[in-house]
Amino acid sequence: MTKVKICGLQEPEHVRAAVEAGADAIGFVFAKSKRQVTVAQAQQLAQHIPRNVLIVGVFVDETVEVMQQIAKTVPLDVIQLHGQETNAVIQQLSYPTIKAVGVRTAADVEALQAFESDYVLVDAPVAGSGETFDWNLLTTRYPQLILAGGLSIDNIAEALTCVAPYMVDVSSGVETNGVKDTAKISAFITAVKNGENA
Repeated sequence: MTKVKICGLQEPEHVRAAVEAGADAIGFVFAKSKRQVTVAQAQQLAQHIPRNVLIVGVFVDETVEVMQQIAKTVPLDVIQLHGQETNAVIQQLSYPTIKAVGVRTAADVEALQAFESDYVLVDAPVAGSGETFDWNLLTTRYPQLILAGGLSIDNIAEALTCVAPYMVDVSSGVETNGVKDTAKISAFITAVKNGENA
């Protein structure tokens, strides 16, 4: 069954809604973003997350030292790299990693194979934009592929059929007017777990 990550959470009620609906992973954004949280906020929110749900920290071109310290403090289970990080950075981290790649062309997809991360996340060229990319570029099945970029209740059934990802990752697609929506969070997770558009 496809796993679900709800990303960019900032409020306890949204974390609880995701957990109760069956999310497999919760993402906290530590990079500069309208969804950014502080380490203290993430610590507080993490208290609402059971051990069977992964806590993922999202970073963009941060130093290894800072990422390791934040991961230990919150604590995080996985570090997501959303910048220009190389395998040299991945190798220095003592946590499982997700390397995010913006996809415009088939060459971007081919480049995925070079990364030594535990998971590869494919996203729209502009992360967090709510835009999708051409899923038909994903001609190869990757066992640990995470699909992101413009996913919502309206297109998740098509995405699951077309890509068959290990996990899907949603942020703006479960928001209303730029704010997380508990009903949309629940509906999205239910749709993925049912394998159809609810």
